[in-house]
Amino acid sequence: MTNETLSASAHPSAGIGFFEKWLSVWVALCIAAGVGLGSLLPVLFEVLAGLEYASVNLVVAILIWAMVYPMMVNVDFASLRRIGDRPKGLIVTIVVNWLIKPFTMAALGVLFFEVLFADMVAPADAQQYIAGLILLGAAPCTAMVFVWSQLTRGDATYTLVQVSVNDVIMIFAFAPLVALLLGVTDIAVPWETLLLSVGLYVVIPLAAGALTRRRLVAHARRGESGEAAVARFTGAVKPFSVLGLLATVVLLFGFQGQIILERPALIALIAAPLIIQSYGIFVVAYAAAWTWRIPFNVAAPCALIGTSNFFELAVAVAISLFGLNSGAALTTVVGVLVEVPVMLSLVAFANRTRAWFPAS
Repeated sequence: MTNETLSASAHPSAGIGFFEKWLSVWVALCIAAGVGLGSLLPVLFEVLAGLEYASVNLVVAILIWAMVYPMMVNVDFASLRRIGDRPKGLIVTIVVNWLIKPFTMAALGVLFFEVLFADMVAPADAQQYIAGLILLGAAPCTAMVFVWSQLTRGDATYTLVQVSVNDVIMIFAFAPLVALLLGVTDIAVPWETLLLSVGLYVVIPLAAGALTRRRLVAHARRGESGEAAVARFTGAVKPFSVLGLLATVVLLFGFQGQIILERPALIALIAAPLIIQSYGIFVVAYAAAWTWRIPFNVAAPCALIGTSNFFELAVAVAISLFGLNSGAALTTVVGVLVEVPVMLSLVAFANRTRAWFPAS
């Protein structure tokens, strides 16, 4: 699977272009490198994993800034007032993320661990894995969705609004929804994790992008429009976004390298419902967007938002409810490992089917 998904303004450097074209190959190599390095240098990755606050790893946060920043420069605040004229993408996002996804994830967890895998997993462990799946299903993505949107040349401003609406709903709906599906009434939302993640992954890069955009427009070259100056700049910095993604993959798989090698069968069992859920939710959202004739630059991000998860929140809640070494916590970590390969395959599919949708 090749990835020709970066914008037409991508940097012309042959070396970086080569990386972009074969992005999926490099991701596969980075997964292998991460697992290998995590096994060979566990102390190093333990130190890196320990650089966190409120379950948010600060090293990964910096890399996500590198990935998200180019898209934030493309956000046009002047066009925010026109989002209300195109509500369909927001409606699909809200319905899929909050009325479909959590319940299908819970149903798949029960199907796999109480029926299909019942003879392979102890009942107590099965309940832990189901709990982890539910936590993932109830936590839509905040950060990486900007990367997937960028790779499909999504509407940066609309994507920001979609993520922001999800974040607001999550503040009020996450705890009641998880309590309902888990049957646990004392769900404590880790506000530090939630607010820190939104601040790190949305507010800070958005502010940096807005300042950069303002400066680029104000100091555009003679004869160059402000939008052309922005496109030139984002094309120049976009290779760093790709390198940030590859480095993030190495880190995420390095953090869990030992457990992947020690318990591969269990990892595969947990990954099965997560993979089915990811592709299934994408199909639901993408089909809804196609049926409703939503433009591709809104339709693709809206389908990818529902597929991706807010892992920091899910991991933090799993640890607080069930413990650091619980099956629920392990499941949320497996969700991290599954996401990047699955999402890249969906990004590639979306870009190949761009012609199915009306242009913006």
